[in-house]
Amino acid sequence: MSEDTQPRFGFVNYAETWNGRLAMLGILIGLSTELLTGQGILVQMGLG
Repeated sequence: MSEDTQPRFGFVNYAETWNGRLAMLGILIGLSTELLTGQGILVQMGLG
């Protein structure tokens, strides 16, 4: 299958690449917010 005809949902490389990128971005934002506020991620979400 060529790159254009490959499905973009499910467990395919395209979806997994974006999933990894967004996960890294979320961790970076969470840690940055933790450094700026002095509160842990769980406390910020109301779970700690």
